[in-house]
Amino acid sequence: MISAVIFDIDGTLVDTVDMHAEAWQRAFRAYGKELDWATVRMQIGKGGDQLMPIFLSPAELAAFGEALDQRRSAIFKHEYLPRARAFPQVRALVERLKGDGIQIALASSASQEELAYYMQLTRLTDLLDGATSADDAAVSKPAPDIFAAALVQLGHPAPQTTVVIGDSPYDAMAATPLGLRTIGLLCGGFPAQALQDAGCIALYHDHADLLAQYDTWVRM
Repeated sequence: MISAVIFDIDGTLVDTVDMHAEAWQRAFRAYGKELDWATVRMQIGKGGDQLMPIFLSPAELAAFGEALDQRRSAIFKHEYLPRARAFPQVRALVERLKGDGIQIALASSASQEELAYYMQLTRLTDLLDGATSADDAAVSKPAPDIFAAALVQLGHPAPQTTVVIGDSPYDAMAATPLGLRTIGLLCGGFPAQALQDAGCIALYHDHADLLAQYDTWVRM
Protein backbone atom coordinates (compact mmCIF):
# COMPACT_ATOMS: atom_id res chain seq x y z
CA MET A 1 0.00 0.00 0.00
CA ILE A 2 1.15 3.56 -0.69
CA SER A 3 2.80 5.22 2.31
CA ALA A 4 3.26 8.75 0.91
CA VAL A 5 1.74 10.93 -1.81
CA ILE A 6 3.39 14.02 -3.29
CA PHE A 7 1.00 16.36 -5.08
CA ASP A 8 1.89 18.88 -7.74
CA ILE A 9 -0.24 22.04 -7.35
CA ASP A 10 -0.89 24.04 -10.53
CA GLY A 11 -3.24 22.03 -12.75
CA THR A 12 -3.39 19.27 -10.15
CA LEU A 13 -4.95 20.88 -7.08
CA VAL A 14 -5.84 24.29 -8.53
CA ASP A 15 -7.20 25.20 -11.97
CA THR A 16 -4.47 27.61 -13.08
CA VAL A 17 -2.72 26.19 -16.15
CA ASP A 18 -4.53 28.44 -18.63
CA MET A 19 -3.85 31.44 -16.39
CA HIS A 20 -0.13 30.71 -16.26
CA ALA A 21 -0.03 30.34 -20.05
CA GLU A 22 -1.71 33.72 -20.50
CA ALA A 23 0.62 35.41 -18.02
CA TRP A 24 3.68 34.02 -19.79
CA GLN A 25 2.29 34.94 -23.21
CA ARG A 26 1.72 38.53 -22.09
CA ALA A 27 5.17 38.79 -20.54
CA PHE A 28 6.87 37.50 -23.68
CA ARG A 29 4.82 39.93 -25.78
CA ALA A 30 6.08 42.83 -23.67
CA TYR A 31 9.61 41.92 -24.80
CA GLY A 32 8.72 41.57 -28.47
CA LYS A 33 8.11 37.82 -28.52
CA GLU A 34 4.68 36.96 -29.91
CA LEU A 35 4.07 33.30 -29.03
CA ASP A 36 1.20 30.95 -29.78
CA TRP A 37 -0.84 30.41 -26.61
CA ALA A 38 -1.20 26.65 -27.09
CA THR A 39 2.56 26.30 -27.56
CA VAL A 40 3.21 28.18 -24.33
CA ARG A 41 0.57 26.17 -22.50
CA MET A 42 2.33 22.90 -23.30
CA GLN A 43 5.35 24.19 -21.34
CA ILE A 44 3.40 25.00 -18.16
CA GLY A 45 4.58 22.80 -15.33
CA LYS A 46 8.16 23.91 -15.77
CA GLY A 47 9.65 26.76 -13.79
CA GLY A 48 10.85 29.88 -15.57
CA ASP A 49 14.44 28.58 -15.63
CA GLN A 50 13.32 25.68 -17.81
CA LEU A 51 10.54 27.38 -19.77
CA MET A 52 12.26 30.56 -20.99
CA PRO A 53 15.14 28.80 -22.81
CA ILE A 54 12.53 27.11 -25.03
CA PHE A 55 11.59 30.50 -26.48
CA LEU A 56 14.61 32.75 -25.90
CA SER A 57 18.14 32.62 -27.24
CA PRO A 58 21.05 32.67 -24.78
CA ALA A 59 21.63 36.33 -25.67
CA GLU A 60 17.98 37.19 -25.03
CA LEU A 61 18.04 35.32 -21.73
CA ALA A 62 21.07 37.29 -20.62
CA ALA A 63 19.60 40.59 -21.78
CA PHE A 64 16.10 40.43 -20.36
CA GLY A 65 15.28 36.92 -19.08
CA GLU A 66 15.20 37.91 -15.42
CA ALA A 67 13.09 40.99 -16.10
CA LEU A 68 10.67 38.98 -18.23
CA ASP A 69 10.26 36.39 -15.47
CA GLN A 70 9.61 39.13 -12.91
CA ARG A 71 7.02 40.72 -15.21
CA ARG A 72 5.29 37.36 -15.65
CA SER A 73 5.25 36.87 -11.89
CA ALA A 74 3.71 40.30 -11.31
CA ILE A 75 1.04 39.75 -13.97
CA PHE A 76 0.09 36.40 -12.51
CA LYS A 77 0.11 37.56 -8.89
CA HIS A 78 -2.01 40.66 -9.43
CA GLU A 79 -4.35 39.62 -12.23
CA TYR A 80 -4.73 35.84 -12.14
CA LEU A 81 -3.94 34.50 -8.67
CA PRO A 82 -7.07 36.09 -7.09
CA ARG A 83 -9.16 34.17 -9.65
CA ALA A 84 -7.59 30.78 -8.92
CA ARG A 85 -9.92 28.04 -7.73
CA ALA A 86 -9.27 24.64 -6.21
CA PHE A 87 -10.60 21.62 -8.05
CA PRO A 88 -13.58 19.91 -6.38
CA GLN A 89 -12.96 17.11 -3.87
CA VAL A 90 -9.31 18.01 -3.21
CA ARG A 91 -9.67 18.15 0.56
CA ALA A 92 -11.94 15.08 0.63
CA LEU A 93 -9.28 13.05 -1.19
CA VAL A 94 -6.47 14.18 1.10
CA GLU A 95 -8.59 13.56 4.19
CA ARG A 96 -9.14 9.98 3.08
CA LEU A 97 -5.45 9.47 2.46
CA LYS A 98 -4.60 10.88 5.88
CA GLY A 99 -7.23 8.64 7.43
CA ASP A 100 -5.27 5.69 6.08
CA GLY A 101 -2.06 6.99 7.63
CA ILE A 102 -0.55 8.14 4.33
CA GLN A 103 1.88 11.08 4.41
CA ILE A 104 1.09 14.07 2.19
CA ALA A 105 3.40 16.67 0.68
CA LEU A 106 2.98 19.39 -1.93
CA ALA A 107 5.75 20.04 -4.46
CA SER A 108 5.51 22.95 -6.86
CA SER A 109 7.62 25.32 -8.91
CA ALA A 110 5.46 28.14 -7.52
CA SER A 111 6.96 30.86 -5.37
CA GLN A 112 6.75 30.58 -1.59
CA GLU A 113 4.09 33.30 -1.60
CA GLU A 114 1.97 31.44 -4.16
CA LEU A 115 2.45 28.19 -2.26
CA ALA A 116 1.11 29.75 0.94
CA TYR A 117 -1.89 31.12 -0.96
CA TYR A 118 -2.64 27.73 -2.52
CA MET A 119 -2.41 25.96 0.83
CA GLN A 120 -5.14 28.23 2.16
CA LEU A 121 -7.17 28.02 -1.05
CA THR A 122 -7.24 24.22 -1.00
CA ARG A 123 -7.77 24.09 2.78
CA LEU A 124 -4.98 21.54 3.13
CA THR A 125 -2.67 23.29 5.60
CA ASP A 126 -3.67 21.14 8.58
CA LEU A 127 -3.29 17.90 6.59
CA LEU A 128 0.23 18.34 5.20
CA ASP A 129 3.47 16.68 6.25
CA GLY A 130 5.53 18.80 3.88
CA ALA A 131 5.35 21.50 1.21
CA THR A 132 8.10 22.63 -1.15
CA SER A 133 8.30 25.63 -3.49
CA ALA A 134 10.73 27.02 -6.04
CA ASP A 135 12.92 28.14 -3.12
CA ASP A 136 13.65 24.49 -2.32
CA ALA A 137 14.99 23.54 -5.77
CA ALA A 138 18.09 24.67 -7.64
CA VAL A 139 16.46 23.61 -10.92
CA SER A 140 12.73 23.30 -11.59
CA LYS A 141 10.81 20.43 -13.22
CA PRO A 142 11.44 18.35 -15.22
CA ALA A 143 14.58 18.17 -13.04
CA PRO A 144 13.89 16.05 -9.93
CA ASP A 145 15.02 18.64 -7.35
CA ILE A 146 11.60 19.68 -6.08
CA PHE A 147 10.47 16.10 -5.46
CA ALA A 148 13.79 15.26 -3.83
CA ALA A 149 13.20 18.13 -1.41
CA ALA A 150 9.70 16.83 -0.66
CA LEU A 151 11.10 13.38 0.10
CA VAL A 152 13.47 14.93 2.63
CA GLN A 153 10.58 16.72 4.33
CA LEU A 154 8.66 13.45 4.50
CA GLY A 155 11.57 11.67 6.15
CA HIS A 156 12.74 9.70 3.11
CA PRO A 157 9.81 7.31 2.56
CA ALA A 158 10.56 4.30 0.37
CA PRO A 159 10.31 5.26 -3.34
CA GLN A 160 8.39 2.08 -4.15
CA THR A 161 5.58 3.10 -1.78
CA THR A 162 5.59 6.80 -2.69
CA VAL A 163 3.45 8.17 -5.51
CA VAL A 164 3.48 11.53 -7.28
CA ILE A 165 0.15 12.89 -8.49
CA GLY A 166 0.47 15.53 -11.20
CA ASP A 167 -1.13 16.87 -14.34
CA SER A 168 1.82 17.54 -16.65
CA PRO A 169 4.42 15.38 -18.38
CA TYR A 170 7.09 17.25 -16.43
CA ASP A 171 5.83 15.77 -13.15
CA ALA A 172 6.48 12.24 -14.40
CA MET A 173 9.83 13.26 -15.91
CA ALA A 174 10.89 14.73 -12.56
CA ALA A 175 9.69 11.77 -10.52
CA THR A 176 11.23 8.96 -12.57
CA PRO A 177 14.92 9.60 -11.73
CA LEU A 178 14.03 9.28 -8.03
CA GLY A 179 12.32 5.93 -8.55
CA LEU A 180 8.88 7.44 -7.94
CA ARG A 181 5.77 6.40 -9.84
CA THR A 182 3.45 9.09 -11.19
CA ILE A 183 -0.33 9.11 -11.53
CA GLY A 184 -1.53 11.61 -14.12
CA LEU A 185 -4.65 13.75 -13.78
CA LEU A 186 -6.39 14.95 -16.93
CA CYS A 187 -8.04 17.93 -15.23
CA GLY A 188 -4.97 20.04 -16.02
CA GLY A 189 -5.68 19.77 -19.72
CA PHE A 190 -2.60 17.93 -20.94
CA PRO A 191 -3.18 15.19 -23.54
CA ALA A 192 -3.44 11.67 -22.15
CA GLN A 193 -0.83 10.45 -24.64
CA ALA A 194 1.67 13.06 -23.47
CA LEU A 195 1.23 11.93 -19.87
CA GLN A 196 1.61 8.28 -20.80
CA ASP A 197 4.67 8.95 -22.95
CA ALA A 198 6.27 10.81 -20.03
CA GLY A 199 5.88 7.75 -17.81
CA CYS A 200 2.59 8.06 -15.90
CA ILE A 201 1.55 4.61 -14.72
CA ALA A 202 -2.18 5.44 -14.61
CA LEU A 203 -4.50 8.27 -15.62
CA TYR A 204 -7.57 9.60 -13.83
CA HIS A 205 -9.85 12.44 -14.77
CA ASP A 206 -9.87 14.33 -11.47
CA HIS A 207 -10.04 14.00 -7.68
CA ALA A 208 -13.58 12.65 -7.73
CA ASP A 209 -12.32 9.89 -10.04
CA LEU A 210 -9.43 9.17 -7.65
CA LEU A 211 -11.91 8.90 -4.78
CA ALA A 212 -14.26 6.66 -6.75
CA GLN A 213 -11.41 4.29 -7.65
CA TYR A 214 -9.44 4.80 -4.45
CA ASP A 215 -8.61 1.16 -3.65
CA THR A 216 -7.45 0.54 -7.21
CA TRP A 217 -4.54 2.97 -7.12
CA VAL A 218 -3.72 3.36 -3.44
CA ARG A 219 -2.87 -0.35 -3.25
CA MET A 220 -1.07 -0.66 -6.59
